[in-house]
Amino acid sequence: MSGLKIINLGLPKSGTTTLGVALKKAGLRVADWRIRPGQSAQDQHKGEFVGDLLYQGYYASGDPLSLLTEFDAVTEMSVASHGMSYWPQMHWGLLAAIREHHPGTKFVLSHRDPEALVKSMQGWSNLGKSRLPKQNIPGLPAGFGATTAELRRWVDGHYAFCRQGFRVDPDFLEYDIADGDVAPRL
Repeated sequence: MSGLKIINLGLPKSGTTTLGVALKKAGLRVADWRIRPGQSAQDQHKGEFVGDLLYQGYYASGDPLSLLTEFDAVTEMSVASHGMSYWPQMHWGLLAAIREHHPGTKFVLSHRDPEALVKSMQGWSNLGKSRLPKQNIPGLPAGFGATTAELRRWVDGHYAFCRQGFRVDPDFLEYDIADGDVAPRL
């Protein structure tokens, strides 16, 4: 493991998988949404959702990354399936605990035009049409998110949350996935 820690604060469908692929090509060990076969030497973590492991570590020891020590980067941490609704990228206490336990962690926000992001969410499986409107999510309580306008407001709110929380942090990088200069900035 490199010792470098990278945490993506991006929402689903905002280039999280693409970021994971790029970081893997750069030689980093990446946890993306779920621990897949062959990713972990720890059998008990295989098949676990990254968001669940972050919360288990946070509440058991105070260190959200304590169960993810094999990984250098987390590129997708939210879970909105299998009866679970985990959104660690929206939980300031958890993010602050990562900063406390792992100084120098790099936080990135993979940003996508909100209109395009919402359209992608609504068109991908049942994410935007069923799962998001039915779950309790920070900033998007159950019963909201069924319309484009509601999802757009939620996406805008998440971007504002990240920008406010990390506004003067030199370890924060927001990038638009449509920009051509993303690789060198990362």
